[in-house]
Amino acid sequence: MNLKEAFRFQNKLDELVSDAECVLSSQDNVTLTKRTYLYNKVDPKLENETITVIPDTDYYRELNHMIDFLMYLLREKETLCAAVNKTKRSLDFDLDGEVRLNMCRRKMAEVFRSMARIRGSEVTEPNGGIGYRFNNEGNQISYKCDVRRVTVINFDRNTVRKYASKLGLRADDMSLEIDKCMIGCEVDYEPGFDVNDSFEEVFEKYNSKELQVRR
Repeated sequence: MNLKEAFRFQNKLDELVSDAECVLSSQDNVTLTKRTYLYNKVDPKLENETITVIPDTDYYRELNHMIDFLMYLLREKETLCAAVNKTKRSLDFDLDGEVRLNMCRRKMAEVFRSMARIRGSEVTEPNGGIGYRFNNEGNQISYKCDVRRVTVINFDRNTVRKYASKLGLRADDMSLEIDKCMIGCEVDYEPGFDVNDSFEEVFEKYNSKELQVRR
């Protein structure tokens, strides 16, 4: 499989691990409760009756297999992680680092584009201000007046436009390189099941010994 498929399969393994942990983390799923009705205490002639409360889960009869299945998934994650890291080390650049950098480049480019779209303005706000003066009697009184609000650009628009363009082009070029690696670089890993299989299907294959179990 290539790197893109490997990353997708890693996500699938994470999903399966989460599902298995959810089953095993519920006490109601992993315990059996027996309820004994003590009829004999009421009437010595009667026999007590014991009923086992069946857990509301499809896996209560297979919990030991589920435990082993979770360990199987962990081994698959470890094997795939090692294979992916080996492929990454063979590249001429730090793939993870460049992915993060490219996200930063695109975010910064969008900030600069937003700045470049800002325009100056001049607006008069009727009665937007309050002043104070003394009247003929010498008392201080307030009055309203219009306010002219002038907004000007406080940065070099040409510079941010240049940086936005430069970062956008650099991000596009690096995206092409990343895409080439994701598709063209092989990962030495053979999946034991299809990435589209459901949790139930993978668990069933594990129980039926269809999956190669790594030790």
